[in-house]
Amino acid sequence: MKYKNIILTLPFLFLIGCVPQQGGQGGGSMITGIIPFVLIFVLFYFLILRPQQKQTRERNEMIKNLKRGDSVLTNGGIYGKITNINDDILSVEIAKGINIKMTRNGIASLASASEEEKKPKEGKTDK
Repeated sequence: MKYKNIILTLPFLFLIGCVPQQGGQGGGSMITGIIPFVLIFVLFYFLILRPQQKQTRERNEMIKNLKRGDSVLTNGGIYGKITNINDDILSVEIAKGINIKMTRNGIASLASASEEEKKPKEGKTDK
């Protein structure tokens, strides 16, 4: 709700800075011309940059805390379970007896139990 009010107020503040001064003086102060740009930058920071930095920080923390036995979802959309960790290289079991090696950055997210239940079982087809 706060952001909506800020977004609605911003165009009016910009227009106030663009209105010429009363009394015949054409030049206004330089500060009134800069205020709209500063407000746009502040709005841009709080609505876009800050949330993106938070997501990046959470992702890096998740990748750093991966451990053996975690169920993961890869960037390619493959579900698997981490079987071995060697520094930056993970061994992920994607099916019984089938392991793939990948870097930590190849992990999109941790897979929850409900997501794994949704994936189709081997040998069953919906026809």
